Amino acid sequence: MFDTNPAHLFTLTELLNVEPPREVLDFADFWQKRYQIAIDVDSSPRLSLFNDDKHPEFDCFNLSYQSTDNFEISGWVLAPKNTPVTRGIVVGHGYGGREHPDFHLPVSGAVFFFPCFRGLSRSRHPSISEQPSFHVIHNVKQRDDYILRGCVDDLWLAVSALLQLFPEAVGHIGYMGISFGGGVGALALPWDNRIQRAHLNVPSFGNHPLRLQLPTIGSAAALQEFQNKNGSVLDTLAYYDAAVAANHVEVPIHIAAALADAVVTPPGQFSIYNALRKEKQLFVLDMGHSDYARKAEQELALLSELQSFFSTL
Repeated sequence: MFDTNPAHLFTLTELLNVEPPREVLDFADFWQKRYQIAIDVDSSPRLSLFNDDKHPEFDCFNLSYQSTDNFEISGWVLAPKNTPVTRGIVVGHGYGGREHPDFHLPVSGAVFFFPCFRGLSRSRHPSISEQPSFHVIHNVKQRDDYILRGCVDDLWLAVSALLQLFPEAVGHIGYMGISFGGGVGALALPWDNRIQRAHLNVPSFGNHPLRLQLPTIGSAAALQEFQNKNGSVLDTLAYYDAAVAANHVEVPIHIAAALADAVVTPPGQFSIYNALRKEKQLFVLDMGHSDYARKAEQELALLSELQSFFSTL
C-alpha cells in the first residue's frame, strides 16, 4: 500500500481507510490525570506592548505565563481593536517555531493567543534543543517526562491564561494548530472541555506504529533513528498518539490533511481524521509542507471554510 518515497502521492480512498492504532488501557486515565495537574497551576499571565506599530485591527502584546515544571512560556496576543472580545482562539505553531503572530486569521471578535511551546522560539530553554530532530526525542524513554507531555500542558495553560485575561471569552474558546501544533492539539482536546471547537492542519503524531515505519524527512525520522539505536519507543509513544486521542474528542473538528507530504506522512494525518467519532469536516490538500501549483488557491479556500467553521464559536 505504501511507497518508499517520502513525498508519495496517496489516493483519498487509501487514506480514508487507514485505521488508528489500538489504545493502551490506561490512555484516558493518563491524560485525565495530567490535565488535572496542569490546570491546578496558576498561569499568572502577563502582557506588555509588543511594539510601537499601530496595526489597524489589533492591539499587539507580548505574552508570558507559567506552565508546569516551572516553565515560563512566551508568545504574543492579538486583541481586536475595533470590536469587543467575544471569543478566544489559541494558535499552535509547527516544528519550525514561530517568529511573529498571524494577522490574517478569519475570526471576527476573537482574541488570539500565540504561545511558543516549551523549548521552541520565544520559549527556548538551554536544556531543550530547538532542532526538531532533537526536540522530538527529548526524554522519549520517560513517559511522564516526554517533551510532548509538557507541550500539551503548555496548551492547556494557554487556555487558562486566556480566560484569566479575557474572561468574556468563557464558553467560546477555539484552537488552531498546524503540523506539530496540530498533533499537540489533538492530544490536548479530549480532556479540556473549555475548548469548544478546533482546526488541525496537517497534524503530526498520528498513528505512531505507521510513523515509525513510513519514509519521512520530518520529526518521525529522528524517532526512527533513535529507535534503531536504542530500542523501541512505542512504550512511550503509545500514550502520545494523536489518532488514539482523536477517538476521545467530543467537539467539532475541522481537519486539513494532505494527499502527499514528505514531512508528516499522510496516513498519520488521516488516522487522526478517521478516528474522530463526532462532528468533523475534512479539507483535502494536494500537498503538505511544500510549495505546489494550487497552494495559494487552496489556502484561500481553507481560510474561507475556517471563517464559516468558527463563526458559531
